[in-house]
Amino acid sequence: MQKRFSSSDSNAPSRREFVLLAAGAVSATVADAPGADAQATSIVVPPATEAVSPFSISLPQTAIDDLRHRLDSTRYPERETVGDWTQGVPLDKARALIEYWRDRYDWRRFEARANSFPHFRTRIDGFGIHFIHARSSHANAMPIVFTHGWPGSFVEFLEVIGPLTEPTRFGGNADDAFHVVVPSLPGFAFSDKPSKTGWDVERIAKAWVTLMQRLGYERWLAQGGDWGSGVTHALARLRPPGLIAAHVNWPFVFPSKLPENPTPAEKRAFERAAWFQGEQSGYFREQATRPQTIGYALADSAAGQALWIYEKFQAWTDNRGDPEDAISIDAMLDDISLYWFTNTAASSARIYWENTRSGRASLSAGRIELPMAASIFPREIFCPPKEWAEAFWPNLFYWNELDKGGHFAAFEQPKLFVEEMRNAFKSRRRG
Repeated sequence: MQKRFSSSDSNAPSRREFVLLAAGAVSATVADAPGADAQATSIVVPPATEAVSPFSISLPQTAIDDLRHRLDSTRYPERETVGDWTQGVPLDKARALIEYWRDRYDWRRFEARANSFPHFRTRIDGFGIHFIHARSSHANAMPIVFTHGWPGSFVEFLEVIGPLTEPTRFGGNADDAFHVVVPSLPGFAFSDKPSKTGWDVERIAKAWVTLMQRLGYERWLAQGGDWGSGVTHALARLRPPGLIAAHVNWPFVFPSKLPENPTPAEKRAFERAAWFQGEQSGYFREQATRPQTIGYALADSAAGQALWIYEKFQAWTDNRGDPEDAISIDAMLDDISLYWFTNTAASSARIYWENTRSGRASLSAGRIELPMAASIFPREIFCPPKEWAEAFWPNLFYWNELDKGGHFAAFEQPKLFVEEMRNAFKSRRRG
C-alpha cells in the first residue's frame, strides 16, 4: 500500500531521499526498437499507475546526435524584408540560435540539473501525469501547485523551487516555506499525450485536485500563468475542498466592453489586448484550429520547433529587443529541447484547440468567490487594472504591480517571483 504524506508528516522522506529514490527508479528513455524511427529520437516515459512512481530523465546519445544532424541540415528561407521582428524571427537571429543549439548547448547539463529535483508520474482520470514534488524540510510549509502554459514547461520554475522550499537558505525565514508541486500539462513534457478529446482547463483542474489529494495535502494553494492561469482560474471556480486561495500572474478579468470614461490604465489594457488578438495571434489561431498540421512541421524540423518558441520569448518578455535580454539562451534552449526530445509540438498545441472548442479560451474567467491574488508584471501580454479584478473577484486579498518582468514571470524574474509568493500568501497560512 502506498504511503501518503501530509504537510505535517515528520516521517515523510526528505527532498534528498526523494532524489535518491528517483535516481534508482524507472528512467524516461528513448525507444531503440528497430524501425521505430519516430520514437528513436524522442523521450518515451514509462506507463503510469495510480501509484506515485519516481523516475529520472535519461536521454541516449543517439537522440542528441540526431538533433545535431537535423540542425546541421537546416534549410533557411531568404532574409526578411524589414529591419525588426515584425515578420518573425530575423534570419541572423535564427542562424545564431540554431548554431548555438547545435555546437554549444549542453543537454547533459540540463538533464543533471532537472534530475536534481524529484520527478514522479501517476495515473489520474485514466491518464499519466508527470510532476515535480519538492517537499520542504520545514514542518509548517504550505503546499502549492504551480501550473505552466505554452510554450512553457516545468523548466520555468526550476530557479524558484529551492528558495520556495528552503527559504532559510535564500534570505527568507521558515514561515515562508512551501511544499512545491509542478505538474506538466497533458501533452507536455513527461505527461501522457491525450489520445481522445476533452482535456480542457476544467478537466485539468479536476486532475490537479486529485493529485493534491493523492499527495495527502488537506490545505493547499494554486498558482499559474498563461494556460496555467486558465487552470488556476478553473480551480478557483471549482473551489474544491482543501484549496484555500489562488494567485495568478495573468488575471483573466476582462470586461465585455470598454467603460464609457476609461482610465489611462483601462485604455492601455484594451490596446494591448487588441494588439495580442491582432498581429500576435497567428500562432494561437493555427494551434486552435489545426494543431495536427502545425505539429507535422514542428515534429520534423528541429529548427522550426526552436524558432516557433523563440519568437514568443522575444514578443512576451521584458527585453530591450532581444529575448536574451530577459532569459539566457541556455535556459530558453532547455525549454525548447524539452519540447523537441518529447516530440510534443502537436500534443501541446492541442490545448488551444480543446479550450477554444469548449469555450474556455476567453480573456475573462468570470466571477470567482475563492480568495484571489495577483502579481502584475509590466510586459505581460496585457495588464488589467486592479478595478477590473475587484469587479470579478470579491475576495481579492493581494494585488501588486511590479516594475519589471513579463509573461514568463518565474523564468524571467525568479527572485521577484519568490518574493511575490511569500508576500501574497503570508496572510493565508493560518486557518
